[in-house]
Amino acid sequence: MTLAAAAPLLTRGGLAGRGDRRPAPPPRIVHLGAGAFHRTHQAWFTARAHDADAWGIAAFTGRGPRVAEQLTAQDGLFTLVERGPDGDRFTVIDSVCEARPGAAHGRFIELMTAPETAVVTLTVTEAGYHLDARGDLDLHDSDVAADIAALRRGGAPTALRTPAGRLTDGLHRRHEAGAGPLAVVSCDNIPDNGGTLQRAVCALATACGWDATAWRVSFVATSVDRITPHTTEADLQLVTRATGWRDEAAVIAEPFADWVLSGDFPAGRPAWEDAGARFVDAVEPYEQRKLLMLNGGHLALAFRGLLRGHDTVAAAMADPVCRDALERFWDEAERTVHPAAEPAIYRAALVERFHNARIAHRLAQIAVDTATKLRVRVVPVIAAERAAGRDAAASLAIVADWATGIRTGAFGDGAVVEALADALLPGLHPADAALITGALAAPHDSKETPT
Repeated sequence: MTLAAAAPLLTRGGLAGRGDRRPAPPPRIVHLGAGAFHRTHQAWFTARAHDADAWGIAAFTGRGPRVAEQLTAQDGLFTLVERGPDGDRFTVIDSVCEARPGAAHGRFIELMTAPETAVVTLTVTEAGYHLDARGDLDLHDSDVAADIAALRRGGAPTALRTPAGRLTDGLHRRHEAGAGPLAVVSCDNIPDNGGTLQRAVCALATACGWDATAWRVSFVATSVDRITPHTTEADLQLVTRATGWRDEAAVIAEPFADWVLSGDFPAGRPAWEDAGARFVDAVEPYEQRKLLMLNGGHLALAFRGLLRGHDTVAAAMADPVCRDALERFWDEAERTVHPAAEPAIYRAALVERFHNARIAHRLAQIAVDTATKLRVRVVPVIAAERAAGRDAAASLAIVADWATGIRTGAFGDGAVVEALADALLPGLHPADAALITGALAAPHDSKETPT
C-alpha cells in the first residue's frame, strides 16, 4: 500500500476534525472547464479574495467526469503546490463548492437561472470555441450544428456538445426566467476572448431564433498567465508526505500568476485584486504579450525541443539550439507587442520562468491542437514582420518545425502538406499565406547550430 492510499482523504470534515473549519461558500460563480489551469488560476484568485466566503464556484468539467468525481469526493477541496526553483509551497484551496460532469446540464441550468449567480467563467481551450478561419463560430461544424438542432427542438437538452451551446442555452433560460444580469468571463488563450465569445453566443442564439442583444449579460475580456504542468503520481505522493492528506485532485503551478481583466460585472464579483488581479480599460496589449511571447515561445520550444529529443520546457531552454530559436522568435514577437505591456520586462521574466527545472512542463502537453495555436500565437508575428518589410524568419522556422514534427510523427498524426495548409492558410493575407506555404514545403533543420 502506498503512502497516499493509507492517508485520510482531504475533505472539509477531515479539516474540521483538525480544527480547520472551512464551510463551503454559496455558489455564485459557474465555471465551464474544470481542469488543472482553472484550479491553479481562477479558483486560487477567488480563494485569496477577502470576501471568498461569499463566492463559491460550481465547476463543470469539459471532456469527462473524472475531475468532478475527484473534487466531489473531497468536498471541492484540493491542494495547490506552488513549485519554485528552491522549493514547494502547499496550500489547500477551498473556493470550489460544487463539481459536476459536463453532462449535468440540468444542474447547470439550475445555476444559470438562479438570481444569486453573478459570474460565469470559462477555460475550455482554443479548440473548445469551434471557430472558423475568420475567428467566428463555425456554424457548419458538426458539433455546433448538432447543438443548434437540439436547441431549436426546445425542451430540456441533456447532451449539448459545445461550451458555446451550453452557455447560450443557459443565458437564454436566464433571460426567460428574469434572473438578472451577470458577467461572462473567458479565460482562454484566444485573441479578444471576451468579444469572440460574445459573437459566438450571438451567432448561435440567432441560429436558434433568439435575440441575444436583449439579454442582460456582459462579456469580460481577460489575459491569464500561470504555467500549470500535468500532475504526476509522484506529485500526489509528495502532497501526502507534506500535508498528511490523500489528495487525488492536487495541482502543480509555478509561483507566478497574472490576471488582467477588462469589462463590467453588473452583479458583482469577488475581490480578485486582493490576489493581484488587475482591472484595466483595454486588455489587448497584455493579451497580445502573453499569447505571442509566452504561448508562442512555448510553441518554439515545443516543436524544436521535441524534434531534438527533449521532454520539458526547461530541458529545451538548456539546449543552445532551442534557446537560440526562442530568442530569435522573441526578437520578432517583442516588436509586435504594444509597448504599454512592457514586453522587454516580460521577456526577462519569461527566461527565469522557463528555466525553472522543477516545473516539469511537458513539451508534448504543449504540442496539442497545434494548428489552432499557431494561428493565434505565431501567425500574427509573421504578419507584423512581413508588413514591416522583414522576413519573419524565426516565426516561419516554428511553422517549419511544426510541419517536420507532424510529418515524421514526432508529435501529432502524420499529415501531408495540403492538410497542414488547410489548417493554417484560410483567411490569411496572400503574402502571409505564401510565406507559410514556403515554410511548410521546406521544413527547417532542427539540428542547426545557434547564430
